[in-house]
Amino acid sequence: MRILLLAIMLCVTAVSAAQGRYFVDGYHGGVYGHYPLKWKTKFILDNLAKHPEWRVSLEIEPETWDSVKVVTPQAYAEFARKVGSEQMEFTNPSYAQPYCYNISGESIIRQFQYGIAKIRSHFPNATFVTYSVEEPCFTSCLPMILSGLGIKYASLKCPNTCWGGYTAAHGGELVNWIGPDGSRLLAVPRYGCESLEPGSTWQTIAWTNSDRYFEACTAYGINNPVGMCLQDAGWRNGPWIKDGGGTKYVLWSHYIENIADRSKATDYHFSQEDVRVNLMWGSQVMQRIGRQVRSAENAIVKAEKMSVIGYLDHGYRADQSVIDEAWRTLMLSQHHDSWIVPYNGLKNYGTWADAIKQWTDATQAASEAVISGSMPTATTGNAVRVVNTQGIARTEVVKVSLAGRLANKTVRLYDNRGAKVESAVHGEELYFEAIVPPFGYATYKMEFIDGVVSETSAGEMRGGEYTIENDVYSITFDLDRGGVAKSIVAKHCGGKEYVDAGSEYLFGEMRGYFYNKGRFVSSREREATLKVLIDNALVKQVQIEGYIAEHPYTKVITITKGSELIDVNLTIDWQHNEGIGEYRESKWAADRRAYCDDRYKLSVMFPTSLAETRIYKNAPFDVCKSSAENTFFNRWSEIKHNVILHWVDEAEERGNYAMALYSDHTTSYQHGSDYPLALTLQYSGQGLWGRNYLIDRSTQVKYSLMPHTGTWQKAKVSEKSDCINEPLQAIIINDDKLLSKSYVQLPEGVMVSAANVVDNSVVIRLYNASDIAGKKRVTLGIAANSLTEIDLLGNEVSEIRAKTKQPDKTTFDVELPQYGIKTIKITI
Repeated sequence: MRILLLAIMLCVTAVSAAQGRYFVDGYHGGVYGHYPLKWKTKFILDNLAKHPEWRVSLEIEPETWDSVKVVTPQAYAEFARKVGSEQMEFTNPSYAQPYCYNISGESIIRQFQYGIAKIRSHFPNATFVTYSVEEPCFTSCLPMILSGLGIKYASLKCPNTCWGGYTAAHGGELVNWIGPDGSRLLAVPRYGCESLEPGSTWQTIAWTNSDRYFEACTAYGINNPVGMCLQDAGWRNGPWIKDGGGTKYVLWSHYIENIADRSKATDYHFSQEDVRVNLMWGSQVMQRIGRQVRSAENAIVKAEKMSVIGYLDHGYRADQSVIDEAWRTLMLSQHHDSWIVPYNGLKNYGTWADAIKQWTDATQAASEAVISGSMPTATTGNAVRVVNTQGIARTEVVKVSLAGRLANKTVRLYDNRGAKVESAVHGEELYFEAIVPPFGYATYKMEFIDGVVSETSAGEMRGGEYTIENDVYSITFDLDRGGVAKSIVAKHCGGKEYVDAGSEYLFGEMRGYFYNKGRFVSSREREATLKVLIDNALVKQVQIEGYIAEHPYTKVITITKGSELIDVNLTIDWQHNEGIGEYRESKWAADRRAYCDDRYKLSVMFPTSLAETRIYKNAPFDVCKSSAENTFFNRWSEIKHNVILHWVDEAEERGNYAMALYSDHTTSYQHGSDYPLALTLQYSGQGLWGRNYLIDRSTQVKYSLMPHTGTWQKAKVSEKSDCINEPLQAIIINDDKLLSKSYVQLPEGVMVSAANVVDNSVVIRLYNASDIAGKKRVTLGIAANSLTEIDLLGNEVSEIRAKTKQPDKTTFDVELPQYGIKTIKITI
């Protein structure tokens, strides 16, 4: 009997030891979000002293500490002494807490690099062990980036602030979060049993550690379940779980290292479609934010690369403080609040939307200053230098303004071998086909001769059909039906017709449900007018003007010699606010929402002749093959991933044809087995927190189409995207030598994610978007003294031995997994 009782007692003890109840508490916010400077820091310290069992995880904007130091210096000093204790840890050191899925991979890296540096400038002993966030600030490549920063763990939970979405429910106590490059990070997932909170549209059941949550976890086989709530920093709650209930406060690092059962961690190949997010896609404010952020993002990366080319070419040194400030303002514009509460007030700025305009304008101005300083310019010079910031050779049509220099003149152009280059003059702009080496430049001589170029024009035509044609495409527009594309013949695809003539939708048709009118409205309903803008051997450009209901629109369509891209610049001149969406929303906090189903938003449709298609879409340092049957949902609880970052590619499952769609801003797309690919253009109506997302100005959007054969890798869809983001830079200079240089040459599929000058070295980051992993040969157009692989904090990983070294050439190999990055420090 005593043996039996002892066995029972041991069993009970073992069960109780295995049945823990844990909770991660802390604060989220900052000087741009919610952090009351006058009392918050002391409040945290007082509560930690009052409740020694309490643990605080901090997701606080790093700039906050600049202000805390000034406003409450005594509390700041005491807080600094507390950093590194067992009661406190930083869980998200990014500079402005971005969502991550909606910006570039390079931007994510800088968010962490600048954020960590800022925090450590205040708290040198701060460590960053676990990544955890209050909102769905996730993307698939984070295991690679976080590991490169020395962060060992992560949490995929955001239980108390899921307004903008959540991650998919998956797995048990721990998972090995595996990124697209194969990187692994031990993580606490949103458990497979962690359901969404009934009656809520912003929480999961883990946010209060309720008995229901604990029981669900126990039934699911999770012995030590952990709940979580990162409170807004403006709240005065102190410890979140007041009554205890057996709950023990923990820091993520302690929980993962000492409590959770690591032996049972399962592999989780986290797909980008596991990021279930939904913002106010299609609203005008979101379009503006997306376009401003994307443009500034492209500009600063290009500026840094241009500064490297200038440095290697003639010793140019950009002012690092200017570059740092350009990144700072860009990073602030990427703050998650920028995207989810754009109409909220922000001290000293107006609204978040107003602030984003100011911040991105500052980034643009700084980037333009660096770009213009990187190469010697002369507006009356005799040559054009064309700079390529990509690691691949490019042959593209470029233009340069010759304002004031073409009076009774025309231009001849010659390359560095003296061969005449095909060119054309339109107005005061010179167009020519530039052939530019990788990450370098080519120079062309201009010769001005007497004579005026006579330009032919087809004038305007209303109704009927009109065809534009070059060496790549023949495109016929049906003006009787709003200027839709009746035919797109892709000559580079063996003469394939890409328009599905049998579809109920038309190619290029703009269509949406105008709920005040009680029907779907389409641009096909009224005839359009076409005007030829440019018609020469290099550029074909037409302008189509039509109406959507009473609202005029203008589409400018451009095709250029040798290019597979069809570029479209769309402007809709709204005459008044028009309600567009499934219905007039009145219950924004309900699970059922009018602004979720994009089929009712105004969209541009692309019904292709492709058979049985599947969608591929890019994400930061990733490309995801969609597993969804369609992108449609109308409830918060049923969110599907329908985000287009830079591009989506609609490809035949069994055939060889495909078409890529490129967007100039992050937004949503539509696609289904019985529904064509479409790009969201406009929503207007009530949205989150009851805000009216109205139409108050014209809509301006740019997109491009690229019909192609083969996979997205073979068609170089990612490389084309980078070329769109960083167009060739044409600069007028004085140069009698017509120099041509290449400083970094990369193999197919490998791209220059970033390049900058650090002290007296050049640092380049390479990204492998190809489907082939392994050794990649890199060729430098310089003699390198040393080559070192470094991590994302600048620490040396390993020395790289050059394969060949000559006075003007160095080659080396770098091991790159698919979707992997490597950072190389080159000492000159």
